[in-house]
This record gives sequence, C-alpha cells and structure tokens, in this order.
Amino acid sequence: MIIIKPVITDKSSTSINEEQTYYTFFVCIKSNKNQIKKEINKIFGVTIKKIRTMIYPRKDKSKYTKKGFLYGKTIRLKKAIIQLKENQKIDFFNQKKI
Repeated sequence: MIIIKPVITDKSSTSINEEQTYYTFFVCIKSNKNQIKKEINKIFGVTIKKIRTMIYPRKDKSKYTKKGFLYGKTIRLKKAIIQLKENQKIDFFNQKKI
C-alpha cells in the first residue's frame, strides 16, 4: 500500500485557478513518483500532470510526566503534492477507503 492517507486542509483543497487543482497525500517513504502516479490513477481514475514529493525528517520529542522526562522521536514522513490535468477533481467522500 503506497498511499497512507490524504491531507485535507483548506490550503491544499483550494487553488488559485479552478482549472488547476492540487491534492496532498502522505505516502510510503520507499515509494517513487511512478508508483504514486499508478496508485492514484488506479484508485481515483484521474490523470496526473505533475507530482512533487518531500520527506520530513524525524523530530525529537519530550514531555514531562510524574515519572520524569520521556524522550522519543516522531516517524519520518513523505508527502506528495499532486497536480491533476484540467477539469478533473477527486471526491474523497465518495471513493473506496484508502
């Protein structure tokens, strides 16, 4: 499974031009752009114009509890920003579960 979950925010779901729409997904770290493109085409049935990916590094986290300080790290994330061709949209609420 390449796509983990979509990121639905106001900024990622609105676009400057109504013809060009951008969607954001969290994807598996080891996946490449071709695999992401095939998976989205298979699930949503849309054609993709451009894909941009970024990897977020791990971050150190700590918190204070009754037992003292707890230290840990977050997981690495890969995010894909997808631009669809003109006049195409993805409806997240009427699709299969990801």
